[in-house]
Amino acid sequence: MNKEKRKQKLVTNVKANYRQVEQSIVNQLYMKHDLHGTSIGSAREDIWAQLFDMIIPKKFVIEHSVFIIDSKGNVSSEVDLAILDETYTPYIFRYGRLKFIPIEAVAVVVECKSQSLNKDGITNWCNNLTELKTADNSIARIADRIAVGSVPTQKSTCPIRILCALNSEVDEKIKQEFDFVLVADDKEGKINIEGNTEGNLQGWFRKLNFHKTNHEKEFSKEKLLKDVKLKDYEVKDEDGTLVSLLTFNFQLNQLLMLINNPLLFPHRAYAKLFNAEGKDS
Repeated sequence: MNKEKRKQKLVTNVKANYRQVEQSIVNQLYMKHDLHGTSIGSAREDIWAQLFDMIIPKKFVIEHSVFIIDSKGNVSSEVDLAILDETYTPYIFRYGRLKFIPIEAVAVVVECKSQSLNKDGITNWCNNLTELKTADNSIARIADRIAVGSVPTQKSTCPIRILCALNSEVDEKIKQEFDFVLVADDKEGKINIEGNTEGNLQGWFRKLNFHKTNHEKEFSKEKLLKDVKLKDYEVKDEDGTLVSLLTFNFQLNQLLMLINNPLLFPHRAYAKLFNAEGKDS
């Protein structure tokens, strides 16, 4: 077998294995759903977490059932799965299963559902997350200087929001609340990935690094992102069928590269939060 044929065989095998993984995940999700009705709880989250663990770089950790907090004392609703970089950012509190994580560390939040979805509940869940605000009074050493405050290319962030659900439970209004929706389809035996793939990377860069802040200027090379869309990362078979999970792998990890490192952690802002507790009561 010549080199070109070996390369083609490898590519074909990798795509085939991704389809097999999708089928396995879907089978597990629907087996749990059938056996336990609407009470599958942590088992469902574990299955989805395995998917993310397969594609997320090891610099990130996946935490179950967390609350996200900002330095003003705002707290999110409970988050089923949070993907975060814990290399430089401390937990605000972690003891056993109780975890409070600062917004500055969180790259992705995941809501896992197998019950009927409540539109108002989903909207409130998303609103609580988008209201969290990162602080910018950090102090850290970076490559060539001491950084006081946020770096110019990363002022404030908001986690990428992902919904994981079963086939019959997601309507269009709910999908609009999320950046990605992963729907396990038992009839097709695959995971359908939906999201804003037509949007360009410049829009994503600004959304992920300037949440609720002014984007004061265009940075060097930023305009090159205008011509790149998440749709450009789609992987298809020869017949045009989308290899969903492999596509999602490349799309999500590209967005994580736009965030790159977690925001510099504002230790003083959180110290101020806890020092102020009780003073106004």
